Amino acid sequence: MPVALNIQVPSPSPALLAPPDFDRHADMGVQWPTWLVCLAIYGGWLGALGWYRANSSAWALVAIVVLAAWYMSLQHELVHGHPTQYAWLNRALGLLPIAVWYPFDIYRSSHLAHHRDEVLTYPGQDPESNYLDPQDYAQRSAPLRFLLAAQRTALGRFCITPAFAVVHLLWPLTQADYWRSQRLRWTWLQHAVLLVVMLWALDHYAGISPGLYLALSYACLGLAFMRSFYEHRPAADPQHRIVVNEAGLLWRLLYLNNNFHAVHHAQPKLAWYRIPALYWTHRDYFLQRNGGYLVPGYLAFFVRHAVWPLDTPGQQTRQLDAHYRHPV
Repeated sequence: MPVALNIQVPSPSPALLAPPDFDRHADMGVQWPTWLVCLAIYGGWLGALGWYRANSSAWALVAIVVLAAWYMSLQHELVHGHPTQYAWLNRALGLLPIAVWYPFDIYRSSHLAHHRDEVLTYPGQDPESNYLDPQDYAQRSAPLRFLLAAQRTALGRFCITPAFAVVHLLWPLTQADYWRSQRLRWTWLQHAVLLVVMLWALDHYAGISPGLYLALSYACLGLAFMRSFYEHRPAADPQHRIVVNEAGLLWRLLYLNNNFHAVHHAQPKLAWYRIPALYWTHRDYFLQRNGGYLVPGYLAFFVRHAVWPLDTPGQQTRQLDAHYRHPV
């Protein structure tokens, strides 16, 4: 099934291209949908643990993977100031290492740095870039270039990218300079203590060994990273680097509408459940704004690029010509 990329967006009337009134979509009261997601994730996770303890069901493990990936989407909302105006409370809701690897404060700093749209996709400047500068890519060993290229397939994204992400996260811990920061020392100590206590409790009360839960967390990372498989692309205009994926309901719920990524970057403080109405009301505006960077759903896109690379990780992302079109 063909996937629409770099589409030619028809020129609508000027009224449809007027910037939206973002304030009209903002939440001023209690964000009940986000609180319900918190309850569903924590309650569902505890329920899945009890389910596994009762009969060692493989489906309970699948549920844990999905709920842990959903939890990562919730952490993204917490980073952006939801569901309360109190940063300490939002932080507390995301501290438990259900998805294991990322300390909340490390993820928060990295992700907010990613929201500098002017350097999106730039290696070394965008913490979530999927690309390397051509000369850096050429200097990598042949096996490493193969693995980097394999990550530009859907199967590689799910199976290989989590390993690269974990290495990238943990490698600084081997550097002496990293530990000179009291803030970083406290962040990792807190995370390690919570992780050890959680893994002990899972082993003791649910019968899930630390090794098994770490394996589940790897699959969780793979599922979470599928959202960002083609979330950003090289483009001369920073706004043309940010996708809109018109995903189905289950994907939207799993990723808390972050598939409408151009909308999220345009208004990062907008609560997840407000995003679809804003997008569909102003669809022409957002598609003109992002240069027609549209994917009409995840499943067909993943099938198309299951083993066929989306692009090469070693390509120019900076100082692109204004007429540059990403080769997809």
